[in-house]
Amino acid sequence: MEVKKNHKIVGRREVLKGLGFGSAVGALGIFGGLPDASAKEMKETPSYARGMAPITIKSVKAITTRPSGSNLIVVKVETSEPGLYGYGCATFTQRAFAVLPAIEYLNEFCEGKDVDNIEDMWQSAYVSSYWRNGPVLNNALSGLDQALWDIKGKRANMPVYQLLGGKCRFAIPCYAHANGKTPEEVAVDVQKFIDQGYKYVRIQQGGYGGAGITGTPDFKKAGFAKETDGYMDQRTYLQSVPKMFELVRKVCGSEVELLHDIHERVRPIDAINLIKNVEQYDPFFIEDPFSPENMEWFKQLRATTSVPIAMGELFNNINEFKNPMVNHWFDYIRIHVSQIGGLTPAMKVARLGEFYGIDTAWHGPGDVSPVGHAAQAHMDYAIWNFGIQEAAQFSDQLREVFPGCPTMNNGYMSVNEAPGFGVEVNEKLAAKYPMTTKSSWTIRKADGTIIKP
Repeated sequence: MEVKKNHKIVGRREVLKGLGFGSAVGALGIFGGLPDASAKEMKETPSYARGMAPITIKSVKAITTRPSGSNLIVVKVETSEPGLYGYGCATFTQRAFAVLPAIEYLNEFCEGKDVDNIEDMWQSAYVSSYWRNGPVLNNALSGLDQALWDIKGKRANMPVYQLLGGKCRFAIPCYAHANGKTPEEVAVDVQKFIDQGYKYVRIQQGGYGGAGITGTPDFKKAGFAKETDGYMDQRTYLQSVPKMFELVRKVCGSEVELLHDIHERVRPIDAINLIKNVEQYDPFFIEDPFSPENMEWFKQLRATTSVPIAMGELFNNINEFKNPMVNHWFDYIRIHVSQIGGLTPAMKVARLGEFYGIDTAWHGPGDVSPVGHAAQAHMDYAIWNFGIQEAAQFSDQLREVFPGCPTMNNGYMSVNEAPGFGVEVNEKLAAKYPMTTKSSWTIRKADGTIIKP
């Protein structure tokens, strides 16, 4: 660029100096890109000289174990830097053995890739098979994703929650699980947790769907189906839940927050009526009223009752959350983090929830590994729109296999301050508890008809 000044030709550098940019012009290379010499220097400078040295993936492998009755799978990502590795949860208990070949595939796919490029690796692994959204690959991908975050925390010498924005709370409020065959037994269990400092308790009578409060079903008397198949009397369950809420409120008072999980085990219209019937007992939330195939029933549910709803543990894809969130169909994001593909996609859903007034409530059952529970806890620290966390109880065997497990105290979960997720895996000890069974989840009506969870 040239302009005339007092009949002289003035170049762009002089114009910029006159505007006050001075010597910064040459350094910034404004309007002309980098000067030729600087551009050449940048091209010839190795990437590791401009920041941390690049570290690549050496291997992706599965560690399997079963120290406390649940098949657990943890992915270990080893890197080109000796001694630097990460762990991530890939547990899919119901189809655990199917996940192992998917992890082998990721080993070949990821070898040599830069460990820092988590988003790129997630996206490429997710779509490279063309077909996607399945729980088997998603769980394997979750293990990879979480392990890369663990590595990133170790490289930064920080807990992962610091990389997500730091703490929003000093510890993580959790809800406990109370159970019993009668309302009275449930109330006793609730009081036990209140005495331990819990302010939130989920109440179930006879387990999910009241399966433990019914007799021998007709289909078993007839020799139909497998002996191990479960039975649920849906009518008995629907009648028992309001009575359970009533008695627990009477015995334990109004200060404790009560939760309940329908577990998608009744007809949508029956779930709506049940939620309406327990509204007077002020539930903190009711979980999973409908299966993913029956989402259209949320419109009727929202028009019928204002009870808060938690939903989403059966969703495989983050896009399944968009429409329910836009329409405010539920209040708590109930993601099973390994099912959705790991920390990276789970954080995206959590951030979206903040815009719609929807809080998180990650799914944290006993068949999530301690590595997975730690990953959830680190997100819980960093998410502003955190709602509640399902409590995790770790046996002595689990703590031996997974040193550094999160801890529970007075109803709160905490993690240690070690870099990454802070959980290690004793691989030799893990090998002493091999996965030995293939799990199935089959619940039937009295005549033998399958009940969909």
